[in-house]
Amino acid sequence: MTQPGTPSPAGRISVAEASQRSQAVLDEVERAVVGKRLPLTLVLAAILAKGHVLIEDFPGLGKTLAARSLARVLGLDFARVQFTPDLLPADITGSFLYNQKDGSFDFRRGPLFTGLLLADEINRTPPKTQSALLEAMQERQATVEGETFRLPEPFHVLATANPIEYEGTYPLPEAQLDRFLMRVSFGYPTTQEEHDVVTRRLARGQEDVDLDQVTDAGGLSAMQAAVEIVTLDDTVARYCVDLATSTRDHKDVLTGSSPRGSLGLALAARGFAVVRGRDYVIPEDVKAVSRAVLSHRITVKPELWMTQASGPRVVDAVLAEVPTPRALEQP
Repeated sequence: MTQPGTPSPAGRISVAEASQRSQAVLDEVERAVVGKRLPLTLVLAAILAKGHVLIEDFPGLGKTLAARSLARVLGLDFARVQFTPDLLPADITGSFLYNQKDGSFDFRRGPLFTGLLLADEINRTPPKTQSALLEAMQERQATVEGETFRLPEPFHVLATANPIEYEGTYPLPEAQLDRFLMRVSFGYPTTQEEHDVVTRRLARGQEDVDLDQVTDAGGLSAMQAAVEIVTLDDTVARYCVDLATSTRDHKDVLTGSSPRGSLGLALAARGFAVVRGRDYVIPEDVKAVSRAVLSHRITVKPELWMTQASGPRVVDAVLAEVPTPRALEQP
């Protein structure tokens, strides 16, 4: 792995430059999404780590606004799919249509072929259609009628979901949940933040917020390349593994995190470190992303559904039990 201080390869930017751009992105997005700096930081860290994010929260808390704002500020092509019970897989991937002029079948690309896809209310469509995203999220490609099409680079899915106890929703399959690097919740704003939302809207005189583009697809790719040179000490890597494996032994857990959770912790922590302006990962970076990375990979025993047992609580317990590596100094 490249050590800190090593010149970046041609076509890449330094970690310091990537950090500056990250802060500029967050500052601009916060003009539209008020008071959600930490959740937005987690989402951006996941994008820098080339991951996908599930934003799960109650209606009206800014999930769709955050996704649309990030796409604008990052300069990515943006497409939104409103997931409904009658949505078909072909409505996402696209399909072959008959061309009467020459008698051939031409492929018409669906909204999947974009830079940032907003899968709005993903849990309102049946699992068959939800699964249409599996190949795209993992392989960055889509196969339609036996023919494979590459997706643009970079490609990211930001999915929103309402809590599964709401009527008319379908729990996401475990295989698809595992494809999301993070699951993030915004939560209700404070009274002051909510007041700021109202006063800003009245002052603008319009619904939309005009956000400035900070970077573009090429710039984001360069930022993602900078994440790859961030140092992850072996003790921190073992800490990631210990956290993930400990979820499998917890008394409330039916199935714990898969090995993808260990890798997700390492990758997300590197992205988080870049946003925080460091070219090396410290244990606090891992802790900061642990809830978002691990909680949705944990299945609590079904007999505990009436209790307060949950994925986030298991992660909190594991964080308290697993010894934290000694604080690292900059290499």
